[in-house]
Order: sequence, then structure tokens, then C-alpha cells
Amino acid sequence: MTSRSFDRTSTSQQVLDGLDLRGRLALVTGASSGLGAESARALAARGAAVVMTGRDVAKTERVAAAIREQTGNAAVEVQALHLEVPESVRSFARAFLARHGALQLLLANAGVMACPLARTAEGWELQLATNHLGHFLLASLLAPALRAGAPSRVVAVSSAGHQFASVDLEDPHFERRPYDKWTAYGQSKTANIWFARELDRRLGDDRVRAFAIHPGMIATELGRHLTADDITLLRERARQRESTGRTSFKGVPEGAATQLYAATAPELDGKGGLYLEDCQVSGIEPCPGGAGCAPWAFDDAGAARLWELSEAWTRAR
Repeated sequence: MTSRSFDRTSTSQQVLDGLDLRGRLALVTGASSGLGAESARALAARGAAVVMTGRDVAKTERVAAAIREQTGNAAVEVQALHLEVPESVRSFARAFLARHGALQLLLANAGVMACPLARTAEGWELQLATNHLGHFLLASLLAPALRAGAPSRVVAVSSAGHQFASVDLEDPHFERRPYDKWTAYGQSKTANIWFARELDRRLGDDRVRAFAIHPGMIATELGRHLTADDITLLRERARQRESTGRTSFKGVPEGAATQLYAATAPELDGKGGLYLEDCQVSGIEPCPGGAGCAPWAFDDAGAARLWELSEAWTRAR
């Protein structure tokens, strides 16, 4: 393959151009709209079999039907998944493993952002439960399929919003401290990065590699809880990060590109535990044009401790 170069303007089609994904199975969570739907479409267009999950099965099935028609790929299926409900995750995993023995690509794309305080039946704060714990449990249950499908990749969709907060390992569910929706969102996105790094450390020798990514600022249904003041805050934070001093939104094809790059790029073969943005490897020292990640994103002791807590909460190993 000739040398490839991508940036914040690269699209899902461009990062997959020339790749043959036939024979690979991809699982995309939160695929009923936005980046998940675009990722599922782009993967199917390159020949991958795709399992799409969503809370609203009928809505997700309509998207899947359109993908089948547009791509000519009939190997696109839909299953219900409520990430904040452990039994839903377990039920999904049982059904998935009954149908599929191997998995090559897991895109942990689904999420919730800056919602009012809510708790699951277990007492978990909703953003941490949905964005981190549901995907943690899912990956744990599907680990046998990821090993069987190796070389395989797990992509955790984090956000530059992780810079709002690290993970408070003493009070992650806001049982003693006042709830702040942006702090809660930030810690859930830091948890995504920690999850990817610790998963890669644990399964890398089995050729299961993991990455965390920042997709960029994209107007999708993820922002359904945002107020006008919230949007102003996000624009200001983005402006501070941009070297140009301007706020730059991406379209959905550009927003999905980084997670697709992380999932498929030959340039990343044999690598893992990395943070990506703008279809490039980034980090505390950002990629060209990028903002990079907060220093606490690479707190591997914190990541190991969060993994232990997540095992205890979800009763998964």
C-alpha cells in the first residue's frame, strides 16, 4: 500500500479507500444515527459483515436496511442493546456469541453526554454506566470472540471532553460530591481512554489491540441534552484548543473517520493503547493541528484501579 496521510478533513470513505474488509466482522454500538450509522455504512461498503446495536431496534433496522440497499452488502444485522442495563449487555453477548465465533472489530461508539443526574438500578451514575461500564462489560463478555478473531481491534470513542475531569476513584458515582454534568461527562470520557489502555495491556499479547479516539466536534444526537449555554461553553473550550483561535465543527463523514482509521489502518498493525485524533496518533504531545490529551489520560495506575472497580461492579472478568 502506498503511503497514506490524513488530517481533520479526511472522511470515512478516504480512510477506508483501498482496504478490503471482506471476511471481517465489525460490531458498532450506537449505530442508529450519527457516527455509529456512518461507521457501519462505511465498513459494509468495504465488504465487512456488520452488527449494529441500538436502543431503538426499529430505528436501527431502518438505518441497516438503507445500508444494505446502498452497499449491496446483505451481511448487516441489528440487535438491541441498552448499555446502562447489565442484563441487556449479557443478553446481547449471549445472542452474539451464539451466532458469531469470532470478532475482528469492536467500535464502542454509543454514549450519552451532559445529561441531568440519573442513576441505574445498580446506583451507577448514568454517564459512567453508559459510556464506560456498559462497554467494559461488553468487551469482557466478547473477549473470547475477539481472541478468536485476532488480529482484532477495540476502539473506544472518547472525546476532548475528557479534559473536563479525570476519574474520581473515591467517588465515581457522585454519592458524596455535588453532581456536575460536565465533570461526570469528562470522567466517563477519561474512563474510555483508561479502558482502552488497560485492555490493550491485558490482551495485546493475544493480538487484541485497543485504541481511544477523539472524533472532533460534530452535531449529532449525542447533544440532545445540551442547552444554548452548554453549546456556548463547548465552542469556547474548542476555541481555546484550536491553534487558529476558531471553532471548527466536522461533518459526520469526517467525524467517523478517526474511529474507522483506528479500527482498520494498516499503519497501526502491532500497535495499541494509543490516543488518536484527526486520523492520526496524538497524545500529551498532540498530532499536527490537534489538541492532544490531558496528562491524566495516561495515568496507567488509575486505569488499572478503574479496571478492578469495573470488574467488581459488573461481576465480569
